[in-house]
Amino acid sequence: MRYHVAIIGAGPAGLTAGYELVKRGVLPIVLEKANLVGGISRTETYKGYRFDIGGHRFFTKVPQVQQFWYEILQDEFIQVPRLSRIYYQGKFYSYPLSLFNALSNLGAVNSVLILLSYLKAKIRDKLNLTPEPETFEDWVIGCFGERLYRIFFKTYTEKVWGIPCNKIQADWAAQRIQGMSLKRAVLNAVFGSQNAKSLIKEFDYPVLGPGMMWERCKELIEQQGGTVQLDTSITRIERQGNRIKSITAQQGDQTTQIFADHFISSMPITALLNCLDPLPPPEVLQAARGLKYRDFLIVALVVKREHLFPDNWIYIHSPEFKVGRIQNFKNWSMAMVPDPSKTCLGMEYFCSEGDELWQKSDAELIEIATQEAISLKLGIQPGDVEDGVVIRQHKAYPVYDGEYRQHLQVIQDYLSTFENLQTVGRNGMHRYNNQDHSMLTAMLAVQNILGEKHDLWAVNTERSYHEEFTKEQWTTAKQQLAESQVAV
Repeated sequence: MRYHVAIIGAGPAGLTAGYELVKRGVLPIVLEKANLVGGISRTETYKGYRFDIGGHRFFTKVPQVQQFWYEILQDEFIQVPRLSRIYYQGKFYSYPLSLFNALSNLGAVNSVLILLSYLKAKIRDKLNLTPEPETFEDWVIGCFGERLYRIFFKTYTEKVWGIPCNKIQADWAAQRIQGMSLKRAVLNAVFGSQNAKSLIKEFDYPVLGPGMMWERCKELIEQQGGTVQLDTSITRIERQGNRIKSITAQQGDQTTQIFADHFISSMPITALLNCLDPLPPPEVLQAARGLKYRDFLIVALVVKREHLFPDNWIYIHSPEFKVGRIQNFKNWSMAMVPDPSKTCLGMEYFCSEGDELWQKSDAELIEIATQEAISLKLGIQPGDVEDGVVIRQHKAYPVYDGEYRQHLQVIQDYLSTFENLQTVGRNGMHRYNNQDHSMLTAMLAVQNILGEKHDLWAVNTERSYHEEFTKEQWTTAKQQLAESQVAV
């Protein structure tokens, strides 16, 4: 089988590349190991209940990605008000942190100690006693002070990543945490500010979940002559010098060798390297072994309650609970729940394949999730949970540990020597990209195939928080959104 372009992976990056190609008259083949599309942005279905592998808001600062979304789904988006909170020691805190809400919950003594801790960090910074932050711990303490770090950041972050905060690189913090200082938060709360930055208050969401986007994208690729092949594993990637010659794919009992002029891969970069034949040099394979991932499982509970809590999701910072985050899918879209008298919760557990939690049976995990949901006092009583299902997700999060940067640089340098191979997306680049950044890498990869020259590794290197806006920027963004809807 010969194609101009072969794409490995049918997540957001792979399908974006496929769709961008068919729009330009190039008919690719897209190969996906799973039995449904969307990757970690897929929507699973159980007895009519639809739930995400984590929550996926459709918000972006990238105009071409926004246009892509509306081109695919047109008017099948709904506007969802954003509400998320932190649960810590039996109390709920607004997220992002609201000054007066936090002070009220923490009490006067804790609040004074937090302020003193913050002032200490800022004085050290002013006197140049604080080195450039290298770790997550350094970065957060430098922004908020040590006491607030230990209350609101340390326990949850270590629950997510399974390693100490002083082993996580500052890169991750700079990309994922709102860069608002405590000083600015106090000034804005007390005096107000027309230029205050805040997170978006609402976001777009496909009425049937994010998987709807990628299911529709697959249909459009196929309607225009492209091929999307599911349940297909990549067993070998043949290379000759600095070019990829073919990939060998296994679907059931059938083995197919696929030749192409260009290859785009969104499969885990470690798996890609180990599929190469001949294998890469030993130092590249050693670097690949040094990259780590965090796995993830979600326990979806069907609850016999019409309403529970108003949040889209809740972060569980209290270390006595194993659950890290709870999604209320009915608050994302009513259509996600087939019976309006019931609610579907996604109890999310961060773990690693082979650890104690991962190896528990589905029945054990449903029981653990049920008991934790009751103990959290979210309005669930014994007997309210009538059903549940467990979904395990391998390699959900690339780990930004102390060694990842040097390992990734070795791999990046090696992959740059190939003339007809580009890696895209979160796992394809071992980067904690948001969905839109993963899509952008795919768009640029297609443009490179068509003769342009873009550096995919430069995507999402900015240090500004992804969802942070001034009031003026937010007004402009909403106007652009309305204009794009009219255009579609």
